[in-house]
Amino acid sequence: MIKIIGLCVGLTFVIFAPLAKAASPAIVDRPIAWTEYRERLAEEYALKHYGSRQTEIVPQAVVIHWTASDNGESVYNWFNREAANDGTLQVSSQFMVERDGTIYRFTPETKMNRHIIGYNHCAVGIENVGGATGKEDLTDAQLAADTELIRYLKRKYPSIRYVFGHYRQTAARASGLYRELVPGYASQKIDPGEKFMQALHETLKDDGLIFF
Repeated sequence: MIKIIGLCVGLTFVIFAPLAKAASPAIVDRPIAWTEYRERLAEEYALKHYGSRQTEIVPQAVVIHWTASDNGESVYNWFNREAANDGTLQVSSQFMVERDGTIYRFTPETKMNRHIIGYNHCAVGIENVGGATGKEDLTDAQLAADTELIRYLKRKYPSIRYVFGHYRQTAARASGLYRELVPGYASQKIDPGEKFMQALHETLKDDGLIFF
């Protein structure tokens, strides 16, 4: 309830009311499997790559991806596997955004997911369904959803300062966040495309975030 206070100043009646709090985006919780087995795999991954057994993060960056698939259900099923084919921690992200802009949360935001080399220890991942053939085909609805989701995350975690696309992982080392103990462990990425990231940067240009 908003409390309204009226003050009479001369012949002018002034009404003061607090500004409404910005609404959070609609988020659908759809947890992927996270058992003791997955927790152990996460600890092993963190120890090998970051030198600690952390499975929780303090979010400092948001990394934008595309799924390279047009089927969100198949993405969920893939992430829901606890182990990758080689027996290590399966890839996953905290969030996925469908082509119609529906936002799914797969894990708690502070749970460490394996979605980008060198930054999993501090980054929240947002997967956007699309890019199946490498084509930059993410939608306006996904752009709007990503924008509101990032704003929500920034409000909830003031420690977040950086936003970058997966393809900018090398440039993002300027943040000082990159950490990787395994020599030569790297990958080349193109997601989620320059066009989408330029548009996202434009919508968030006044939000105090650093883009790479």
